[in-house]
Amino acid sequence: MEWHVTDAQSLAIIDREIGSHLFSPAEYEIVRRAIYATADFEYKSLISFSERALHSGAAAMAARTTIVVDAPMVQVAVTPNIQTTFANPVYCSMDALTRPQKEKTQMAWGMETLAKRYPEAIFVVGQAQTALTTLVELIEGEEIKPALVIGTPAGFVEADVAKARLKDSLIPHITVDGRKGNPVVAAAILNGLVDLAWQAYGQDRPGVG
Repeated sequence: MEWHVTDAQSLAIIDREIGSHLFSPAEYEIVRRAIYATADFEYKSLISFSERALHSGAAAMAARTTIVVDAPMVQVAVTPNIQTTFANPVYCSMDALTRPQKEKTQMAWGMETLAKRYPEAIFVVGQAQTALTTLVELIEGEEIKPALVIGTPAGFVEADVAKARLKDSLIPHITVDGRKGNPVVAAAILNGLVDLAWQAYGQDRPGVG
């Protein structure tokens, strides 16, 4: 990601206001990216990481694992950074060809279609709680085994339930606890992960400096 001097100044302000914390350096980078994208310091206490979530996600990025997102906003926000690093394929649930179905939203149905096509993908759900619920159901049914799930949809109806079920699974995940969340946070988390992975693995790729 390309940074401007104002970005560095903003991150310095975030560092001062957060002060001491218990995050690992990599986790802190993700958290402050989310705060920078939203100007909401509450994310310091809302973002949670499963064990080895960042390790699994970074390794999957380096392996050019397919990325599946629920919302076009997330796809647009992350694609430029991905194209200049690992060039992973990025697919959006809204673009998946599906037949009409009354029981599920278009995002949920598209997510199910792509999940079955790419069962070991990195999944990013920033908008649709129904898409996250669909992913959790596929995980619990052992139909898919994602490399990482980033789940940050806002919601008042069972969004916290879907996040809790994801936490109970053995799948690496990064989530936002409670009702808060949005596609901006999801994109910030994924872009942070891309940059961390590039620092860790980018120099090992053929043709890279």
